[in-house]
Amino acid sequence: MEDLRKLFPATQTHTYLNTASAGLLSTALVQWRSNHDKKLLEQGSIFRDTHRAILAEVRNRVCGFFEVSQQEIALVPNFSFALNTLLEGVSKDKKVLLLDRDYPSINWAFEQRGFDVCYATIDENLEQNIEQAVARHRPDIFAFSIVQYLTGIKIDFNFLRQLKAYHPELMLIADGTQYLGTEHFSFTESPIDVLGASAYKWLLSGYGNGLFMVKSEQQEQLNPNTIGFNSADANFGNRHNLPFMKHFEPGHQDTLNYGSLGESLRFLETIGIAAIEDSLQQLTSKAKEAFAERGILEEISAKRKTHSTIFSIKGDETLFQKLREQKIIASQRGDGIRVGFHIYNTQDDLQQLLSVL
Repeated sequence: MEDLRKLFPATQTHTYLNTASAGLLSTALVQWRSNHDKKLLEQGSIFRDTHRAILAEVRNRVCGFFEVSQQEIALVPNFSFALNTLLEGVSKDKKVLLLDRDYPSINWAFEQRGFDVCYATIDENLEQNIEQAVARHRPDIFAFSIVQYLTGIKIDFNFLRQLKAYHPELMLIADGTQYLGTEHFSFTESPIDVLGASAYKWLLSGYGNGLFMVKSEQQEQLNPNTIGFNSADANFGNRHNLPFMKHFEPGHQDTLNYGSLGESLRFLETIGIAAIEDSLQQLTSKAKEAFAERGILEEISAKRKTHSTIFSIKGDETLFQKLREQKIIASQRGDGIRVGFHIYNTQDDLQQLLSVL
């Protein structure tokens, strides 16, 4: 992955460990975006007339990358928009299981609407806590982040498969914003019923684009009301016969932003998701071991067998400013300092961080 660093200029001037906040743009993507806007500048509506073909290509690439059917995918500006759109079509008598201290855009969307909500605790026994909460509260929906934004704790997919097997009626709604792009994921093979993600983090696509997937068998239980002319493909006759996923695409779609998603997926495909997964597993395993040896890794993360690409290490404002002085870019989150590793990070980045710590 060392050769990739030259495609991401920020890595030439900083030790960039902040993908969990904002993924970097590559020089190739910026060049594509520049060419896109140049065509729009020079051709106006002549270029815009090609938007259907551009978006169809992006959609095909999303379907291939995440192994999802065309009837189950929508291109959305961000996860929060899509989740709120979905919940407008969910009956308010549903009981919902959430994780305490999960990402606010997940929990607030349910809490704001007055759903009957219960919670499971996020700690080293996350899966056991969820299992107990399901047995006790019998929820209709379990909504969660695959990777926790504060700690990097990643839910066990084998556990999710088992949970779904024992409770097939339980709808699993997941936020994959801090997960997609770090390892192979097949929506078709996963136990998850609904999955969405903003693409500006690990998918390296910039802001204003994301994806939302809903299993076909769940679509019959949901009735979102969001609608616009684009939902009907600009055809008056389609108003009362919309494909389910078109409710998530009510207005004009930006070929710059969604095209950026398509280009980023193309770039990740050239590297190979298996190679990305292997590289990140090696780097994060060494990071976890090094943090644990120094006693700076949160206890709940240190006790778990597997982990994501995100870590919360012990540190205060003084340490955070020291890192900034050394051009190490991270984020203050919760009671610690959050760092994350992606394809443009190397062993040297980890060593640079450890030297300052």
